Order: sequence, then structure tokens, then C-alpha cells
Amino acid sequence: MSKTIKESEKSLTTQHFRAGFVTVIGRPNVGKSTLINSLLGQKVAAVSPKAQTTRRQQLGILTSESAQVIFVDTPGIHNPRTKLGEVLNQQAESSIEGMDAILWIVDVSSEPTDDDRRIADLLGKLKRRSTLLLGLNKIDLVSPDQLPAKSSAYVDLVKRATALPISATRGDGKDELLKALIYHMPERDAEYPEDQITDLFEREIAADLIREACLHHLRDEVPHGVNVRIDQFTERNETTAYIHATIFVERESQKGIAIGENGAMLKKIGSSARQQIEEMSGRKIFLELRVKVAKDWRDDEAMLNQFGYKMEKKKKK
Repeated sequence: MSKTIKESEKSLTTQHFRAGFVTVIGRPNVGKSTLINSLLGQKVAAVSPKAQTTRRQQLGILTSESAQVIFVDTPGIHNPRTKLGEVLNQQAESSIEGMDAILWIVDVSSEPTDDDRRIADLLGKLKRRSTLLLGLNKIDLVSPDQLPAKSSAYVDLVKRATALPISATRGDGKDELLKALIYHMPERDAEYPEDQITDLFEREIAADLIREACLHHLRDEVPHGVNVRIDQFTERNETTAYIHATIFVERESQKGIAIGENGAMLKKIGSSARQQIEEMSGRKIFLELRVKVAKDWRDDEAMLNQFGYKMEKKKKK
């Protein structure tokens, strides 16, 4: 157990174990997954500078001697332009109700956007008033004299929230945030074994890490149309595994970009992904990639279902 977790528990007045769920919400690219990885001290969620890196709910489970905080990482809430965007919003919005606490992450280095105001409106309509914490992220990009004004612009959106300045990348405010979260968790037994840090299997995390590599290396016109399917995940022994995966793009022109001249881009993506998967799994990975076209899959409900993005049917009024 890390020193920071021990330090964060010094102020707890009860000796009883605390455990609870915290949904982490925010618009795209505000640092939700980066923060969860930082708190866990291990990478379980894909991160990149591109929007919609997170495409599903994922748990990040942090357990110490006296508490278990279960983070629910969610897709960024945004103005959807495709059916995939609608699905991602549905996933994020459905995760808000019934949680022990809600952690709303914002980018305090920029002004509130329409997406931020949309989230504030959602929080204002909650049937159950869960504990609400406002994570003012990216303070490392704001000068100290500008921070109060920039912070107040977000605090004014949901006045009942407890605001905490943080930097997911540098670690500022991480201990204070964790202490506040633990304080608001109910007294109850742990939900998960102490050595479990996520609810995803290795093959699911591997797919996200391959897509993360695509987001880092491909041109701006390709990443949003990329999806990854793991076709084979074979554990050869305790120290090695073989993975065969397909990278889907929406157009033939994107396929050429993803493969590159003489396969150079695909090799670059594979090398980056393999390194990340090896760090995650702790074993040697043999990774084989191919690229296929699934035309306009982000607006094809059948393809979305095939890829695991289930659309909720809208209720008739």
C-alpha cells in the first residue's frame, strides 16, 4: 500500500471499514482516465489527447487497510454527432444515478463549454442527491493568480459541489481528493478482493491499449473511426501470451493510412501497443494486427451492437 493512501486516512475518525462507488464524469479530454490511473498507481484505462478515448464504463478499484473506493470511469459527455456518440452519452449519464459519490472532473485551464453546462444540468436534475465533488483539474496549466477566477466559473455551475484543485498528471491535490472520497464512503464491507484493481479482463484492456496506440499515431481524420476487436487471446504459459486483433476503420482511405507504406504505420502501432500490454500484464506479448474496413460503423446500429455498443431504446412519451 502506498504512503499517500496511508496519509489520506489519518483524519478518519472511525475504525470501521468504508467502501463505495464513485462515478467519474466530465466532458471529453478533461483527464478522467489519467486521474484514475494515477490514483491506482497502475494503468488500467486508455488515455490519449483525442476525444472519446474512453468508450465504456470501467471500474478502477482502490483498496487500502480501511477503505475501498470503486471508481467508475465513463465516456466523456458531449454533443453527439453519431449513433456511437449517443451510446457513449447514454453510458455516462446512466452511471450518475445511485452512486455513493459523483466526481465531476473539469479542465480549469479553459472556460466552461456547452458540454460542461450540459453536465451541470444533468447533475441538477438528479433524483438522489449523491455527494458531489468537483475536481478542478489541470491546475498545472493555470497561474496561481488566475486560478480563483477560473475555478469560480465552474463552481457557479453547481454550487452544492465541494471543489478541489488537482493535477492528474503532476499529482497535485491527489491526497486531499482521496481523503475526501474516503470520508464520504459508507461504512460497509469491501465489494471486491483487495488484489483486484479493475473489472475488465486482460483481453478487454489489451483492445483499449491497441486503440490508444492508434489514437496516438494516426492522423486526425482517422482516430474517431477506429475500433479494435480481439480475435484471439491465448496464454501460452505464465510468462507469454499471443494476441491477434483487428483494427476497424470506416473507409478504404483510412485503411491505407493505418497500414502505412510497406506496413510501417501498422508496425509502429503494434510496437507501442505491445509495450503497453506487456507493462499491464507483466508478461511477453506476441501481437499480430490486421486492418479491415467497416463502412460508417459509428452510425450503423447493427455494427455497434456487434462491437458491444448497445443503444438504449428511447421511451415513447
